[in-house]
Order: sequence, then C-alpha cells, then structure tokens
Amino acid sequence: MSKKWEERQVSLGGAIITGAVTLIIGLFVGINWNNISSTFLPYLGVKTTTANDWSALDEVYSTLVQNYDGEVSKEEIIEGAKKGIAAAVGDVYTAYMTPKEAKEYEASLHGDVGAGIGIEMALRDGYVRVLRTLPDNPAGKAGIKAGDIIYKIDDEEVYAEGSDVIASKLRGAAGTTVKLTVVRDGEEKSFELTRETINNVSAYATYDGSTAIITVTRFDSNTGTLVQKIVADEFPKHNVKKVILDLRNNGGGYVSAAKDLLSLWVDGDVVLVQKTNGITHDTTYANRGQAKLADIPTIVLVNGSTASASEIVAGALKDYKKATILGETTFGKGVVQTLFDLSKGSLLKVTTARWYTPNGSSINGEGITPDIEVELTYDDTNMGRDPQLDAAKKLEL
Repeated sequence: MSKKWEERQVSLGGAIITGAVTLIIGLFVGINWNNISSTFLPYLGVKTTTANDWSALDEVYSTLVQNYDGEVSKEEIIEGAKKGIAAAVGDVYTAYMTPKEAKEYEASLHGDVGAGIGIEMALRDGYVRVLRTLPDNPAGKAGIKAGDIIYKIDDEEVYAEGSDVIASKLRGAAGTTVKLTVVRDGEEKSFELTRETINNVSAYATYDGSTAIITVTRFDSNTGTLVQKIVADEFPKHNVKKVILDLRNNGGGYVSAAKDLLSLWVDGDVVLVQKTNGITHDTTYANRGQAKLADIPTIVLVNGSTASASEIVAGALKDYKKATILGETTFGKGVVQTLFDLSKGSLLKVTTARWYTPNGSSINGEGITPDIEVELTYDDTNMGRDPQLDAAKKLEL
C-alpha cells in the first residue's frame, strides 16, 4: 500500500520573510567570504588562501624597471621579495630559503656539510664569532682562533649576515679555496684556506675512568638512537658511574632527537609543552622503558651557544632534578620552527610555537641559568684549557 502524500499549506507571508532572510545572509556571507572562510574553514581541515592587493609592490617594481641604470632580473627580484616578506615579520628564525639554500640547510641538519674549513661559530656580542676550530681541519691549521669575528668571505663583507648564510658561503667542494677575513683585537687578518671534507658526527663519547663524557654537537634525526647505542654497548665496558653531557655550542636540531636523548633519564613523563598564542597544542612525552641513566649522577655542560633542542634537554633534566647544570647561561631560543616545502624546492622556515619546560618555564630570550656558574673564555679555548669540564670532573654528586 503506497503512502499518501499529505498536502501542506504554506503561508505566503512566511515564505517572503524566509526568502528575504536567506537573501540577506547570502549577501553578507558573499561580501565577507574571505574573512569568514579564513576563520572557520581551518577547523574543517580546509586550507585557505588570502586574496591580497599587491599593487604597491607592483608600483615599486615598475618604477625600478623603468628608471634603474642597469639590468633588472625579474627572477632575482621575486626571490628577493620572498625573502623580504619572511624577514618583514621581524623574527630572526623565520626565513625564506631558495632551492639551493634549502638543500644546504636540510643537509646541515643531518651533518652532511660536505667540505668546509672546520669551525664552530655562533652569534656572540652582536657578531658571528668563531667558537672553536675543529681538530685537524684547515681553520685551526691556518691560525684562526676562538673569538675571531667573521668579517669577509672572498672579500665580500658578511659581518651583518646570520651564521646560516656565512656557513653556506664557507662550504664548497673539497680542494677549492676560500679567503676568510676575520677581525681580532680590532685588526683584520686574512687567511687563504683550502676546503676539506669535514667529519661531523652528531654525538660521541670519551671516558675518564668511570666517568663518561657524552658530547652532542647537534640533534639530527638519529642522534638520540646513536647515544642510546653508545650507552648500551660501551658503558658496561667502562663501568660508568657518572655522566657528563656536553651540550656546549649545540645549536639544536630535531625535537624528536631531543626527546629520544631525554628518554635515557626520563621515563615516559612530559619533556616539552608547545603553545601557540598561549594555547597548548602539543605535549611531548619521553619514551617508556629506556631510562637507563635515570639513577646515574649526571652533569650537563652548557654555554651561551647552547640553544633550542639542547635547551629542551637541559631544561627538562633540570626540572626533574636528573642533572646538575654547569657552565654559562644558555642562548634562550624557546621557540619552535616548522618547515614548509614550497614550489621548485624552496623552503619557508616559520616560528609556529613557543616551548615550555615540564615545570612551565619559558626560556625564550632569557636562557637557562646553570646551577653552578663556570666561565670558559676565548683565551681558555685557544690555550686548550677547559675549566668547565675540569669542574664537572671534580664535582661530587
């Protein structure tokens, strides 16, 4: 038996009102679609783009092309504009990278630096300075010293550039030469250097009796597992009773590697909290069942170039009272960058969050203050002295 359709009466006035309301809502949504879509569509997992008026930039470009006494490369102008957009936010860690720069940056995260001159450098006192020269590498052999300000590369002034840019200019094919000019005690000194392949492991261990000294130079994708293997394979042979974790001059790297390293001391607890606009969006926990060093007396060595992922490690170990922090106040990079792949192999590195230690402390711009302060000067480094390591070896825990 078929169901009979029942006829419904519709008020003409109600239909007119409903239609009018629908029309008004439609007009409002249409006019304000850009604002509405950018606000609500991300919650539905839909990516949005923003329509912008770039006529002011086009005005600059047109005026430049018409009046500049020389050739103007459109491609170079566009690349420069991309860099300018990223730089305009005023965040030193947010940057656009050309395809060439992106390859070099991603290679450096894995320690694949190719050939270079063998120096560690970082921003100190407003300039990129040499922190130390690596053993048996061109810079040390030529007489470059810790504390030298990097002034020119191949006679091009680079003292106002960041360490990433300077590093890319110093790298090159093995056997090629580079001229490096530094400033030392107010005087320029130039060196002709031949690049060599750099052996740049991310972590290694040495031993002083039953004390293990683990040096971590950066956090690449396998640093945590590398140290875990060292602990499992080597520590029993040396009957390790004390650990010195050296994070000096470690500029950071992958958060996942920092988590893996921390898992040797922290068993499954929070090691990092990330917040965007003050709202927690990610909490990182240590791995479970790997804390072989949880009860081993530990000292962490830090200095002004201990930054980012290395500060995550130092901060968590300090909060959980798993280690004594010794040295100098760390750099204070308490922000997280996300890498976005762009067209043609270019890359955008964007600060997307701030991170906090397990106790909720933010170290951005302040750094981590050591429990025991011990200074290491450039003269100490150049003379082969290490008062921080000496103090750590003598410290009874």
